[in-house]
Amino acid sequence: MAVSSGEGKTAGQDDPGRRENARQRAGEQGLLFDERPTALPADIGYRGPTACAAAGITYRQLDYWARTGLVEPGIRAAHGSGSQRLYSFRDILVLKVVKRLLDTGVSLQQIRTAVQHLRDRGVPDLAQITLMSDGVSVYECTSADEVIDLLQGGQGVFGIALGRVWREVEGSLAELPGERAEAAPGLDEHPNDELARRRKARKTG
Repeated sequence: MAVSSGEGKTAGQDDPGRRENARQRAGEQGLLFDERPTALPADIGYRGPTACAAAGITYRQLDYWARTGLVEPGIRAAHGSGSQRLYSFRDILVLKVVKRLLDTGVSLQQIRTAVQHLRDRGVPDLAQITLMSDGVSVYECTSADEVIDLLQGGQGVFGIALGRVWREVEGSLAELPGERAEAAPGLDEHPNDELARRRKARKTG
């Protein structure tokens, strides 16, 4: 399984000095589960360009990952010409994690397994997970001790605290447009778009 709570500790891993060093490193990287994200409305969706801006990816990446089933929009998929995908907060969180894992050199196959693992978890659980990678495998840590063991053993060389990513995405989306899911069907333009209002006025006039 690509996502695991890394096992196979190396010799000398219980050395108090090494363990304290690992704890300091984990603290500096924000990997010790100190984030307490706020719950967000489940009925708010974000269009492709907004999802890209918040996750730090290109639209080409977003489109490819949606078409290949890596990260599909959880609120509304694109159906036919003119329709728009609508991504949930959770989707954007996963998009940002995928980007960071790719940046560390993790293979797309490993990332697919990791994404499926995250997809199976409830949203509140995600904030209490730290993913660590040695560039080959992805390890899940749900406690400070697991994070420290991986750092101390030299396995996990890169950590992603999902609680911290949650905060980053939340901050980005605060400045970007979203829309309520129930208002989404049938809208081909952003609801605040002036052209959209004019088109609607012409149709009803």
